[in-house]
Amino acid sequence: MMCLLSCAITLASSSVTRAQSTDEVHVVQDNQHYRGLAEADTLPVAGAPVLDIHTKPLRTDVSLVVVPVTVTDAINHPVTGLRREDFSIYEQGQPQTIRYFSDEDTPISVGLILDFSKSMTDKTETERAAVTQFFQNANREDDYSVITISDRPNLIATSTQSIDVIQSKLGLTVPDGRTALLDGIYLGAAQMRSALFPRRALLIISDGGENNSHYSLKEIKAILQESDIAVYAIGLFDTALFKTFEEYMGKKWLEEITDATSGRTLTVDNLANLPAVAANISWELRNQYVLAYKPQNPTADGKWRKIRVRVAAPHGGPPLRAHYKRTYLVPEK
Repeated sequence: MMCLLSCAITLASSSVTRAQSTDEVHVVQDNQHYRGLAEADTLPVAGAPVLDIHTKPLRTDVSLVVVPVTVTDAINHPVTGLRREDFSIYEQGQPQTIRYFSDEDTPISVGLILDFSKSMTDKTETERAAVTQFFQNANREDDYSVITISDRPNLIATSTQSIDVIQSKLGLTVPDGRTALLDGIYLGAAQMRSALFPRRALLIISDGGENNSHYSLKEIKAILQESDIAVYAIGLFDTALFKTFEEYMGKKWLEEITDATSGRTLTVDNLANLPAVAANISWELRNQYVLAYKPQNPTADGKWRKIRVRVAAPHGGPPLRAHYKRTYLVPEK
């Protein structure tokens, strides 16, 4: 479910855990170069042909597999304070030795993808409040880009602009048009190619009613599977009032998109809860564990490998859930 990315990391034992705080399973390679998205260089425009989104991974030897993990409890709250011994990790069913462990809060580049289509007319004020709550939980060193989506995606803010400027621009944005959600995700992923920090995430807030994109769900999933971007989504669904097929399928589509990464989709059926859910996601991004191991199978065979992470609740507490990317692609030598 993903391509292996190289990372600009020096594996000195005194600093490796901090440097490896990224948001997706990736491999630290011996030649240590960080690779961006694997899709084509141009952004979607009206009438544009579908672009070739695949490139071959770098041909280097596997050194370490780095697996960012978020842990939540039964009510979806992030769990902090866990230790290395609380985790176990398996590749292709075989236990692996955790060589490095970190739970530091390091800066992150975040792209917000906000639905401002006509179907969101009665939800945009709460959407703006959710963005405010998300920012309030952020690390002040984080950088942001913001894309609004209607008939087509619109990049309204980049990392060079302050949070105040971003919120001012959102306050002037009027909901209208259809929903080019998939094109917006494509543009958000493309923006992450020039992100300031190696930790990268997208947050989508939408009712999921995709109906106006050039890119398909399959293409977007392929891009995200081969990226190092954690994608979260907050789906605004009133299951009793679905009006179109797109709205009915919205939750399923969002879940397929986020499941292609180490993120997840959270459903909000009561609009008043949206700001709190956004705050929780921001907090979750601040409290991520990073595990790294050297595979017992060092063969650079170009094949997908499955990962499984288990987390034990300290002192026999209630079961915990680990969120992580479950496969990675070994580069072929």
